[in-house]
Amino acid sequence: MYGRTLLPKQKQTGGDVSIPKLSASLLGVSTAGKNLKRYQQVCGFAAVSHLPVTWPHVLAFPLHLKLLTEKAFPLPLLGLVHLRNTITQHRPIGTGENLDLSVRLGNTVKSDRGVEFDLITEARSAGKLVWEEASTTLFRQPDGESKSSGKKHRQSWNVIRTPKISRCPNRLAGNTPGYPATATRSTCMPSAKAFGFPRAIAHGMWTKAHALALLEQQEGWQASALSISCQFKKPLFLPGTAQLNWKTGETGWDYQVLNAKGDAPHLTGSVDWL
Repeated sequence: MYGRTLLPKQKQTGGDVSIPKLSASLLGVSTAGKNLKRYQQVCGFAAVSHLPVTWPHVLAFPLHLKLLTEKAFPLPLLGLVHLRNTITQHRPIGTGENLDLSVRLGNTVKSDRGVEFDLITEARSAGKLVWEEASTTLFRQPDGESKSSGKKHRQSWNVIRTPKISRCPNRLAGNTPGYPATATRSTCMPSAKAFGFPRAIAHGMWTKAHALALLEQQEGWQASALSISCQFKKPLFLPGTAQLNWKTGETGWDYQVLNAKGDAPHLTGSVDWL
């Protein structure tokens, strides 16, 4: 199935593009195992009794890939850009707890840059929704008309404090069990040249996960129901160094991952306590 991500689409991708309402599901998915331990090590999460908030995203990746490689899906994967990601955890998920996963395509809008759509993922335990995610993806069209997607995002802010500088080592590329070294969900992307990048880059969802792992170690963090969102900005080239900045509030935290100089963002986002 991974090889299908590189295959060109035969359908027209100019003008109006209709995203079909595709869906897929997988029942009784185990959340434990050696891949979880490796993921915790790579991203910097502590080994505790509950899952990293971003781990169900990894478990659902085969379903994401299934939908995006369906014949009915009209767009080539190599033309897609990950813009935003929002994860809502309704309660901590216990390590070893089985999940029923479902994924669907939706929320298609025409923007000034092209066509945007969401990959919507839900995880249920014993029939109850415990985790959900919306990943917004863009297919660029130079002739796109400017239309509002109706989604509001927080503006930039002044940096309050800078914790330790973090690094995603280049040696991880293509060497992480459970992370295929493809253009879509690997921790580090050695295939980045296929997207026009001069060298390997850290995957945006690894950057988000590592930032979250660091935030969880800070005083005042609430390991409970929360929503964590981010907007992906400039690529983080490897090998490379970045810094994490955040500011706290009564109802949530804002955070950003910047380059080593602190003058260009790789990722900006917010955490809201529910």
